[in-house]
Amino acid sequence: MNTETIRERLYDYIRVADDKKIKAIYTILEDTITEKVEWWEDNRILGEFQKRYDAWNTGKEKGYSMSDIEKDISGLKKKRTSK
Repeated sequence: MNTETIRERLYDYIRVADDKKIKAIYTILEDTITEKVEWWEDNRILGEFQKRYDAWNTGKEKGYSMSDIEKDISGLKKKRTSK
């Protein structure tokens, strides 16, 4: 059974399950559901940051300075208020 089918079946079950079963399911999964992952501990996010940094550092991607960003925002604000 693929993940999408499992997800749909669980969703359908949870929608109609009685309170006792919902509480039991939540108790089993609570640590996973409420677990807070800090971004600096998430290897997926760190890998994406590293990939983007490397692309910028090698010139494959353009970077923007804070002054560039502030200038663009200022221009957008002026354009917005002039309408």
